[in-house]
Amino acid sequence: MQLNIETPALLFSATTLILLAYTNRFLTIAQLIKKKKKTYNKEENKNILLEIKNLNLRLTLIRYMQLMGVLCLFLSVFAMLVLFLGHQVIGIYLFSSSMLCLLISLGLSFWEISISVNALRLHLGDLIDE
Repeated sequence: MQLNIETPALLFSATTLILLAYTNRFLTIAQLIKKKKKTYNKEENKNILLEIKNLNLRLTLIRYMQLMGVLCLFLSVFAMLVLFLGHQVIGIYLFSSSMLCLLISLGLSFWEISISVNALRLHLGDLIDE
């Protein structure tokens, strides 16, 4: 198999856009947690505490999504460098590893979205039942 130096570069635009989306999710959830914590300090409602725990899990998943995305980008750049230096086999392994990191990141993203959707369904459950 022959791998050109341009192939790992294809992941750049996709990975940077994904990282931007992850950062936006992170910032939104961080703001929600701060609001919920203020509300919890006033009311000490158990449901709010459960929502905070749910948001904390999502925040943790987003951190790992970002980690895998950054690792994907790093491995792509490293693969390009190795390919530039003429080491085809090592470049293929590095590029394959970067694609694996991207797949893991996307899988974690799907998991985080599923948690979000389930939380919204629970939140709207009393409206849907009526």
